[in-house]
Amino acid sequence: MRDEVDRLVEAWQTERPDLDVRPLQVLSRVSRLARHLDRARRAVFVAHDVESWEFDVLTALRRAGTPYQLSPGRLLRATLVTSGTMTNRIDRLAAAGLVERHPDPQDKRGVQVRLTEAGLTRVDAAFADLLEREQMILEGLSPEQRDVLAGLLRTLLVPFDRD
Repeated sequence: MRDEVDRLVEAWQTERPDLDVRPLQVLSRVSRLARHLDRARRAVFVAHDVESWEFDVLTALRRAGTPYQLSPGRLLRATLVTSGTMTNRIDRLAAAGLVERHPDPQDKRGVQVRLTEAGLTRVDAAFADLLEREQMILEGLSPEQRDVLAGLLRTLLVPFDRD
């Protein structure tokens, strides 16, 4: 079974036999798969009336466990955005009724951002739908193949995650 990357690699091997184009066999497939995953995610987000940045913040809060709250600083680290961007995002999520700010009992000057019931319902539904679509993307692989692929991708990503 051949795919578009096979054709691309073959064409480059013909046109530039002086270059080792083998990295394309892996990385072009990863890139193409990322585009398909992005489309699937966008479809889920549209279906659940959530923007990707909202999903990032809401899932960070959901993963925190009961009572589903984090400080803005912890949300910054979880979502890798600036403090100004995070403040704007929290403001918008609060205006939409998906999060609330609560005083931090440990720090009188601080706040905790907490999911509301509406936020919890929205993120849980979107996440379940996303996982269902991601399962469909991976359905051509056995559980063992998924484990091997996950391990190989982890090996490639670890150096980037250290930065």
